[in-house]
Amino acid sequence: MPTHCSAEPLLFAPVAGRSVAAGFDGGAITSDAGALLLGGTDRAIRLVERFAACFHDARDPTRTEHAVSTLVGQRVFGLALGYEDLVDHDALRHDPVLAVLAGKLSPRRTDCAPLAGKSTLNRLEHAPAAAPTRYHRIGHDPDRIERLFVDLFLEAHRTPPRQIVLDLDATDDPLHGHQEGRFFHGYYDGYCYLPLYVFCGRHLLAAKLRKADIDASAGAVEEVAQLLDQIRARWPRVRILLRADSGFCRERLMAWCEQHRVDFVFGLARNARLVEEIAVELIQAEDEATRTREPARRFKDFRWSTRDSWSKRRRVIAKAEWTGGEANPRFIVTSLAKAEAGARFLYEDVYCARGDMENRIKECQADLFADRTSAATMRANQLRLWFASLAYALLCALRRIGLKHTVFAEATSATIRLKLLKVGALVTTSVRRLKIAMTSAYPWQQEWRLVHARLRNAEA
Repeated sequence: MPTHCSAEPLLFAPVAGRSVAAGFDGGAITSDAGALLLGGTDRAIRLVERFAACFHDARDPTRTEHAVSTLVGQRVFGLALGYEDLVDHDALRHDPVLAVLAGKLSPRRTDCAPLAGKSTLNRLEHAPAAAPTRYHRIGHDPDRIERLFVDLFLEAHRTPPRQIVLDLDATDDPLHGHQEGRFFHGYYDGYCYLPLYVFCGRHLLAAKLRKADIDASAGAVEEVAQLLDQIRARWPRVRILLRADSGFCRERLMAWCEQHRVDFVFGLARNARLVEEIAVELIQAEDEATRTREPARRFKDFRWSTRDSWSKRRRVIAKAEWTGGEANPRFIVTSLAKAEAGARFLYEDVYCARGDMENRIKECQADLFADRTSAATMRANQLRLWFASLAYALLCALRRIGLKHTVFAEATSATIRLKLLKVGALVTTSVRRLKIAMTSAYPWQQEWRLVHARLRNAEA
């Protein structure tokens, strides 16, 4: 059994006549005591349990130290707490709060830590997308994982909404090695993947890793079709609107929407013919901007079709804007009728609202490390993307269940982590209980207690 260190204290300059000394003799202390709220959220929505059920474990139970559910929970909770690298878990495997979240306070063998280290978790992330093999005893089911995201979204609603808006977008995932599927993308000026994201408000419905040598809309029809089948099986009468930028304005996707009772609002790349269509409106906007010295805009609603690619004429909204001394025309195409949505409202209130999805993608990548795709294979990198995405879903559920009507109701994942999860505490263990004594100087005690109460109610 390790002995307590009796080294001399570390002395610092005195303050107000008192000496200042430091030492590493405080006992079991954690900086992540607030993560107990993640455990409460997980029990409310059973995310880790359901995610672990998407894996196939062919290991010998008598020789297995860490169950798949423990490994999955450890990785998801670790990402939510800001530990993006697997090497972090060589130290975290001894953390008492993470052990509480994973439901494993002590190891079966005396030579092991309660939780897994980087090597074991690395093998989990390289699980094949099929039945386990001789050298990979854990496999995973990609279709089941994809369905889990939609199930979590559906269960977040007590009653079916009348209408939902699905936002589609592609973004770059920069690569700095020689990963499988690595391609140079001219627009992003670098080697990257091109993942496809689908959101509904803050809810993440899909995160699909793709190579970068494709069109932004590649695979969108198949992805949306799969999502809609699952959504309409639960909500048969819900109205669905697809929203995306001009990278998704493709005949195949628009025709599919028209055939399957799905409305759409897509950006439309401008060209000479489109700009000529609003020449009068641009002149009027320029004249107003010159007189008022303020940006001016006009809107025009008309039917339009391409010369070759579109199968029919569709409704197009044009924004003829003059700003900064130059023209700034923009266009969208939609299936919505004029009687339902006017041109200005459709552009400014419906289409432009898709910009909030950019914030959600940034949250996934910057706060939850969805762009840490440094494994050699696309399969392993897709699994890494799903781990990060489910960590996002867990924090999204914490925000929805526990943080409504608080100052953190619209907080990002990074803010929730900093304000509510990163709390210092002294951990003491006895025969009958494990006490986590959080710092008395914590400034958000009232909010923390409120979140705890709400999560307890949700668990009941």
